[in-house]
Amino acid sequence: MSTITIIDYGTSNLGSMKNMLKKLGVASRLATTADEVMEAEKIILPGVGAFDAGMRTLKASGMVEALHVKVLEQRVPILGVCLGMQMMGLASEEGSEAGLGWVDARSVRFRSQDHPGMRVPHMGWNEVRGQKPSPLLSEPPERLRFYFANSYHVVCADPADVLLETDYAGFHFTSAFEKGHIRGAQFHPEKSHRYGMWFLNNFASRT
Repeated sequence: MSTITIIDYGTSNLGSMKNMLKKLGVASRLATTADEVMEAEKIILPGVGAFDAGMRTLKASGMVEALHVKVLEQRVPILGVCLGMQMMGLASEEGSEAGLGWVDARSVRFRSQDHPGMRVPHMGWNEVRGQKPSPLLSEPPERLRFYFANSYHVVCADPADVLLETDYAGFHFTSAFEKGHIRGAQFHPEKSHRYGMWFLNNFASRT
């Protein structure tokens, strides 16, 4: 099984992700430089906070060009988590910075004024529904549920890229996408107990 490289650009506490992978028996390491990214066999791009701040910090780390090489040229499997998923797209309503552009998608804010009962941010446990077959969804447990903490959600230009969908106060949004080897999850698998362990184990062992 490949060692998973977690991109550390200073925007999130990565201890819970490393601990979850350790419980699964999956080796992981942090990358803080382009040279460390270039050694990656499989990548997780985490992130919390605002889109522009995340993109600027990632660019300042010097790892963006190495990530482009690994993802677009070498086609190394990658999983974006929360803000990491949003940064894989083209842009976000939250700011003016361009995203990484790996997926034709944009992040938009939940419109709570259009949905009675919706609170922003969307926080807590919610169910997801698979939209297409994927190695990430192999042998699922019953009633898939994950922990969310997001004010923005990703809208994919191509419906074929949507992997998981979630109903929040009657509004359906994309909670995971998959475009070949490029995958993103809006929820936090590292905080989602056995469901998160299942999801990360599939990423580690089946992709």
